[in-house]
Amino acid sequence: MAWNEPGNNNNDPWGKKRPNNDGPPDFDDIIKNLLGKIRGLFGGGPGREPGSTGAAGGGLLALLVLVVLLVGWVGSGFAVVNEQERVVVLRFGVFKETLGPGFRWNPPLIDRVFTENVTRVRLWTATEEMLTKDLNIVDIKLSVQYSIRDARMFILNVEDPEASLKQAASSALRHVVGSTAMHNVLTEGRAQLAVDVEKRLQMYLNNYTTGISIEKVNIEDSNPPKQVQTAFDDVIRAREDEERLKNEAQGYSNDVIPNARGAAQRIIEEAKAYQSKVVAEAEGETQRFELLLAEYSKAPEVTRKRLYLDTMQEVIGKSSKVLVDVNGSNNMLYLPLDKLMEATPKQGSARLGMSAGEIEQISNQVSERLNKEINNNPRRGGGR
Repeated sequence: MAWNEPGNNNNDPWGKKRPNNDGPPDFDDIIKNLLGKIRGLFGGGPGREPGSTGAAGGGLLALLVLVVLLVGWVGSGFAVVNEQERVVVLRFGVFKETLGPGFRWNPPLIDRVFTENVTRVRLWTATEEMLTKDLNIVDIKLSVQYSIRDARMFILNVEDPEASLKQAASSALRHVVGSTAMHNVLTEGRAQLAVDVEKRLQMYLNNYTTGISIEKVNIEDSNPPKQVQTAFDDVIRAREDEERLKNEAQGYSNDVIPNARGAAQRIIEEAKAYQSKVVAEAEGETQRFELLLAEYSKAPEVTRKRLYLDTMQEVIGKSSKVLVDVNGSNNMLYLPLDKLMEATPKQGSARLGMSAGEIEQISNQVSERLNKEINNNPRRGGGR
């Protein structure tokens, strides 16, 4: 019932009798009474009375504090794991599980939680001075891109995984560069050098069980020491000139060799054509001879005379001077055919050949003239 209802002995809410007047209570008195009660709950004070409820109030406060601490302890164990993260849980120092993305709760002070981003690609770079296979010194700038493949291995197996990565990268680089000549390290062999270093570095990390995955190894730069940079630049220019001259020679070769092959093929084709021509002419002469033999068998005298006239026509037609010797005469007749052709321009001075009839007529005239001279001068008729 309400504190001011009938039968309440006129007490106020704090257990004291109200004054007889009906006015409101004094505000200062209310504050003092309230502070006194609070001091009583925490062990009493000047206004504590024997037999009060201070002990019960202290126990209630302790319970309240315990509940608050318990709620805070439970609440601090809740967390959310992102998609890129993995959580490694240790319970009393012993591995318990690896948690993926999602909502988790782990009791504080009992579980130790390690969170690592397993999708972020990390970068490590270094500049190393190496000795090559041919005992030359080179400066190499190396960059390694890596990510965490196994969060448990990365956190628990190695005390400092990134320090292990650096040492393994340096070891792999020295091994590969030490097996490669300086020319390949500084020029066209850099790409293959990076591939070999990546394979060897991943093998080392797998053996160490670091849980690290190598994404990419780049040889960003490779140079000789600064003390010999000028001389090395001269070597590079000489090699560039060598390559240029090789390319020019190759271009000249590509131009000359096809032309030579074409000329050789042309000569071969001409030789084949000449061969075919000679063979065809020989076969034609053979057939002509066989036909002529058949005619000769039928009429030897006529054929012999015809052959003689054809031969004379061919020979005299190519010559401008003719010598005629007649049987029974010591004289040889010289016929200047070129002069005769000049003397008879109407008959065609440009004509080089003579017909068989003309040759026969000339031969008959010459024979008759020689016979007459022999008959008129019988002493010239004997042969030497």
